[in-house]
Amino acid sequence: MDNSGCPKNKKTPCIAVFGTGSEVGKSVVTTALCRYFADKGISVAPFKAQNMSNNSGVTPEGLEMGRAQIVQAEAAGIPPSADMNPILLKPTDEVGAQVVLLGEVIGNSTAAEYHKKKDQLFSTACDALDRLRKKHDLIVMEGAGSCAEVNLMSRDIVNFRMAEYADASVILVADIHRGGVFAQIIGTLECLAQEQRDRISGFIINRFRGDLRLFEEGVRWIERKTQKKVFGVLPYYTRFRIEAEDSVVIENPVKVSPEKNSVPAVAVIRVPHISNFTDFDPLSDQKDLNVHFIESVQELSEFKAVILPGSKNTRFDLNWLNITGWSEKIKAYAEKGGHILGICGGYQMMGHYVHDPDGLEGSPGTTEGLSLLPVKTVLRSPKTTTLTRFSWKDSTGAGYEIHSGQTERLKGDALFTVIERNNMPCQNCEDGCASDDLRIMGTYIHGLFDSPEIRDRWLKTIPVGTSGKSKTRGVAARDNAYTLLAEHFKAHINVKQIEEAAGIGKKSN
Repeated sequence: MDNSGCPKNKKTPCIAVFGTGSEVGKSVVTTALCRYFADKGISVAPFKAQNMSNNSGVTPEGLEMGRAQIVQAEAAGIPPSADMNPILLKPTDEVGAQVVLLGEVIGNSTAAEYHKKKDQLFSTACDALDRLRKKHDLIVMEGAGSCAEVNLMSRDIVNFRMAEYADASVILVADIHRGGVFAQIIGTLECLAQEQRDRISGFIINRFRGDLRLFEEGVRWIERKTQKKVFGVLPYYTRFRIEAEDSVVIENPVKVSPEKNSVPAVAVIRVPHISNFTDFDPLSDQKDLNVHFIESVQELSEFKAVILPGSKNTRFDLNWLNITGWSEKIKAYAEKGGHILGICGGYQMMGHYVHDPDGLEGSPGTTEGLSLLPVKTVLRSPKTTTLTRFSWKDSTGAGYEIHSGQTERLKGDALFTVIERNNMPCQNCEDGCASDDLRIMGTYIHGLFDSPEIRDRWLKTIPVGTSGKSKTRGVAARDNAYTLLAEHFKAHINVKQIEEAAGIGKKSN
């Protein structure tokens, strides 16, 4: 046994990517390492013991996991597995979250209740890591938040406790763009015990802007002060997009005023519990379209379309629309001929009501909807988690469904015909609802814009058209982005030093 509470494991080597704080670039560095080692012919897999995010996806087995680890699995060239993210916390309010264990919901929990189960959950995460280590030659582990939160360290099962169990060499990532990079690094080390500092093999400085030569003295200072290597400085990139893990990238959106005769714009209403915001990355990558996340109530008439996104707490966010005045603005926009699309929770909000008899999202009850579509929703277990292939007239697409609600269409037409779910053919299966003129639509399918045919058909309905200017083509575009990321990483990071620090290529004891 070791101090982590689990028996020592000397199997496949592990590299851990920790951060000086949240949103410093841990997920991107992990993704880059997965693609780099995969390109070298090494069987590599990502791992994050516990993820807290409402941005989730579905495995080929129909299990739920964080999208960041799905992205990393794609970069590694392997199918995603719930073992890569054994614990997923999906926040439902300020103090509570839905707990997804090994891909399946086990219930809602407050932070205090969850912490009482940490030892059991850590053991589950250890088992998941062990299974991955038996299947692959290298594991790239991602930490969570800051690895030096002293008030949480005794209950932390993601960072150093897991690194100790895996005997992983740690890379510490710091973000120079937010300022104070020297204090980030030195302050983090000062908060750690000596054995934790010894586990850190070096640093990566992320999001540098400007002439790299101007930071050479900074690199030397860090190395002198810490007696550890700076593996490299990663410049800020704009040539490609890697999916973001956390919705912090869309925090505090400002009001926008699309001008007539300029680039067409689409508004995504940034509800408090927004989920799967990366659904809209393919739209953002359109050269001839602007996508704006907006939170403060404003006039919508100049937008070509308005999207109600997924939500982890549909009734709360529906009430928020009513209280803030968004409901009136959205309904007025629809009455004046505007185009509205609802996805998952957004689709549920567009119906007559959302009924939660068992209190899956909070107190049991019913919330009146926007009545933009003739549907009604009842929230019930178990959660639906599927990879879904579908068609829209003569266009086909693929996406995924993650929802507890069952929505009944009271009249009108479905939006999509479902071809198969989780590789099982569907007979007479439909999804969503649409008005006769296709101005008002709703669907449960996330990731629909990854399919070029579906994206282009929707753009023509709003109408924008595509004019052949799309820069993205779904999965193929993401794979190309991983290649560009790996090239960017190799150009600026001393990967040989990372390999040596991790003992890659050396025989395990």
